[in-house]
Parts: sequence; structure tokens; C-alpha cells
Amino acid sequence: MSEHGSVVDLQLDRAHSSRIYDYFLGGKTNFLADRMAAGEVLSAFPAALVAARINREFMHRATRVLAESGMRQFLDIGTGIPTPPNLHEVAQGIAADARVVYTDNDPIVLAHAAALLLSTPEGRTAYVQADVTDPAGILKAPQLLDTLDLNRPVALSLNALMHFVPDDDRDHAHTIVETLKAALPSGSTLAMSHATADFDPGAMGKIIKIYGAAGTRLQFRSRAAFLRFFDGWELLEPGVTLSHQWRPDRPEDATHVTDAEAACYAGVARKP
Repeated sequence: MSEHGSVVDLQLDRAHSSRIYDYFLGGKTNFLADRMAAGEVLSAFPAALVAARINREFMHRATRVLAESGMRQFLDIGTGIPTPPNLHEVAQGIAADARVVYTDNDPIVLAHAAALLLSTPEGRTAYVQADVTDPAGILKAPQLLDTLDLNRPVALSLNALMHFVPDDDRDHAHTIVETLKAALPSGSTLAMSHATADFDPGAMGKIIKIYGAAGTRLQFRSRAAFLRFFDGWELLEPGVTLSHQWRPDRPEDATHVTDAEAACYAGVARKP
């Protein structure tokens, strides 16, 4: 049962991207099918554990930087299974009055959403069950509108999400992100990370096949394609980097893995 009282089909006999990622992060919400798929990914790309961890750390740093700069509203789309510290814990640890809306289309995440709703008394968190491929639906969700004021700056987080949105014959992913950006006022921000095959196309091609066999489509994008997600907005220093190179906590953190091991671009931009 979910916290809303409905039955949730967790499909435990089938590998799922959220639970595979949970496994890579050292979480406990994963099962045999997920661990088997994760083992296949690790055989093709032994650095997958490192890549997942440093991608998660980018989210923590970006959230911290934005909260310290005065952002008080956060919209995290593609939340994934809760793995502490979650975005609201980072943001509210700096600004207790921060308001956070989490969104995911995954019934597995819905089943664990209660962990995402433990806000500080001064702040607020909410969860929206929705799909990023319907950005208009997310933006008009009552839970979002009750929590965030879309006339004030919002920090949009798309962490390791858009590589799950293939383009097919149209520029689908960029159109979705532009719709979200257009709905946010001046001063809003976009923090985003995205897997790439730029450095090891052979391994990334194998990963696409592994996820595809589990029913999840992937499209890794080049640096140029990733950069386009920020069109019209002003990138914060140091611009687009590999995930571990974006404002590392220690200088050595920017050099402790190779670009091929990171395999993920990251950046943060502000709307003029």
C-alpha cells in the first residue's frame, strides 16, 4: 500500500532503474532482479558506483550553493527512491523555511514518499506523482501550487533524469525542459546532471542495452546537447563540467576520478 492507501505494484521480479540507482548509492530498497542488472552494468562499466555517488554529491553541493545564495523554493523532478540526505534535508539544513516539491512518475518512489515529506516546522515539503514528459501537468498540480509560489524564484533540479527521455524523431527532452524553464520567473535556477557516452561509448552502449532489456530506454547526450538545456539562462561558475568538478568541496575531489569514470555532465544556471 502507498501512503495514500492505494495498492502499489512494485514489480519485484523485474529490474527497475530507481532501485538499480538505489543499489549503486548503497541503499536497501533493491531486490534480486535489480542487483542482477546492477551486476551487469558493473561488468560493462566498473565505475558505476563511483559515477552514481559523485552525481548524488553534485546535487547536494548545488542545493547547498543555491540555498546559501537565497533560494527558498525547490522543485525536484525525477526524485528517485529517498536516500539521505535528500534535497529538502540539505536545503532546510541551511534555510529552515525552504519549501520543496518532489516529483516522480514511479510507484516505487510513491511507496516511499513519506520519507520525503518530513519537513522542518518552518518549511514545507510535498510530493507530486507525475511524469516529466507532462511538464504542464506538474506545473498545475495542486500539491505544487499549494507549496510553491511560481511568481517567485524556484530552483529546478533535474538530477540524472533527462537521459531517461529519448528524443526519437523530435527534440523531446529539450522541449520539456524549455516548457519548465518558461514557467519560472526571473531569478529561478536550473541544476542539472546528465549521463554521457562522450568518454566511453562502448561501455555506455552496453548500459543502454542492459536497461533496455529491463524495459527502460536511455539516451546519453553529448556535451553540446547537454549545454543546450541551459539556453537563454546564465551559467554559474564553473559552467558545464563533469559532475565531480562542479564546485568540489576539496580541490582533490575534482581530480580523483577520470572523465570516463564520472560519465556525467553537470551545471547550474540562473534565469535573467
